[in-house]
Amino acid sequence: MSSAVVFGALAAPLAFVAASVASTSWRSDRPGLAERAGRIASWVGVVVAGAAAALVAIGGTASSPLVGAGGLGFALRLDALSVIMLLMISVLALVIVRFSASYLDGDPRHGVFLGRLAATVAAVEVLVLAGNLATFLAAWVLTSLALHQLLLFYRDRPRAVVAARKKFIVARLGDAALLGAAAVLYRHFGTGDFGEIFTQAAATAPDGWAFGPVELAAVLLVVAAALKSAQFPTHGWLVEVMETPTPVSALLHAGILNAGPFLAIRMSPVLDGARPATTLLILVGGTTAVFASVALLTQTSVKVVLGYSSVAHMGFMLMVCGLGAYPAALLHLVAHSFYKAHAFLSSGSAIDEARAAKVHLPRRLGRPARVVASAAVALVVYGAVAAAWGVDLREPVLVALGAVLVLGTTQLLAPALDSEAGLGTAVRTVALAAGVTMAFFSLEAGAHHLVAGVLPTPVGRDAVQFGLVGALLLVSAAVVAMQILEPARPSGQGRRAIAVHLRNGLYVNAAFDRVVGALRRPATVPAPVPVRAGR
Repeated sequence: MSSAVVFGALAAPLAFVAASVASTSWRSDRPGLAERAGRIASWVGVVVAGAAAALVAIGGTASSPLVGAGGLGFALRLDALSVIMLLMISVLALVIVRFSASYLDGDPRHGVFLGRLAATVAAVEVLVLAGNLATFLAAWVLTSLALHQLLLFYRDRPRAVVAARKKFIVARLGDAALLGAAAVLYRHFGTGDFGEIFTQAAATAPDGWAFGPVELAAVLLVVAAALKSAQFPTHGWLVEVMETPTPVSALLHAGILNAGPFLAIRMSPVLDGARPATTLLILVGGTTAVFASVALLTQTSVKVVLGYSSVAHMGFMLMVCGLGAYPAALLHLVAHSFYKAHAFLSSGSAIDEARAAKVHLPRRLGRPARVVASAAVALVVYGAVAAAWGVDLREPVLVALGAVLVLGTTQLLAPALDSEAGLGTAVRTVALAAGVTMAFFSLEAGAHHLVAGVLPTPVGRDAVQFGLVGALLLVSAAVVAMQILEPARPSGQGRRAIAVHLRNGLYVNAAFDRVVGALRRPATVPAPVPVRAGR
């Protein structure tokens, strides 16, 4: 593939830039030009992404010429990872833009919203296509700034302003961490080109827990990824940005929030050999996943539940990256994006759908022995499917991922096995669990095949890291047991008190509220302006 051809991928973000510019002249409540420009840009993105995927499949990885000097500047990179992300973003943009055309129909600032949405999508597309540190950093910052304008679309809503302010602070800290990492990498490798950095990083043998320039850059990259993806304890802004229009929530949770795990996957050749960085990924990601998984159970708002769900998913992706299972993390990223986009865009009809379903579940028994039996069945199913695939279950990383899958299928099996349902229901549920397990192995193998040669072969993890993973899995198992048994137990005062604390996120967000002044109230309330008679 000719390196100059790579610049053709710019047609996707440039089409959205054009749509954003077109919207500036249409600020009425019927922005026909802005709507048409957004739809055209969406289709251009899908076509360009498909063409880029075909070029990579035929010609392999390619980078554009550098527009800059000293190894820093504007450059694009087309490989399996970038085209998968571009395809995902293009399809999501097509759906979200179409949804937005009718969602805000009649709003006086409909055209402004569509323009800001288009600008944000353009920045995200440049981010995933970036092939140089300077390009990546610029797109990273622009994505955050464009999102900030969407979060403040309704500036008269105090909660939206506070949440956007908190997001702005966290984002700037993340920008500083990424800038520091880029500076260290450029000084160490003498270039900003991703291809050269990855090649040199792969040729450098890891040295255990040594802490040199590469390890410092890797830790800063982890900090940037954690801040971008709302990891504990900086997660509060994400569950408070529900005052924004629904399309913004869909774009944020399905696209922009994934920039954190994407950064970890993209920079995996740098991260993988750095033990301090991978350990930090496991610790932060695993802790966040467990915390958010418990907190979401106590929420009463559909959107807040989805917010905590996103926090948990981001944490799990980062933990998986810390284990070195990058194809599995990429598979999770793509699946979560489409699931979360659908969840937010359909959140308004969730209650109606629940009422229409009229599903009557069999009465739960709440017997621990049956829950243990459900876990045993899940383990047998996992072992049988793994054996059929020829998977070596002695690999520690696969043991860790397998344990997570077993916990998930246990939650699927327990409601049927620990209930008054008949044998037929139990058999069907076991078959469903086997299908889910088979789908996991199939999709993970497909993801591994697609990114073979692009992502590194993981460096072995040590006993400290697997001990940390083991502790997180034990806590997760306790959480899963609580989730399964709690619905069948009578409500008590102690559990209600715990639920209140969890519903408030254990109050870790309160300190941040004080920092940004979210708890301050105006000293005086402005008096209403008197209206004279006859006016």
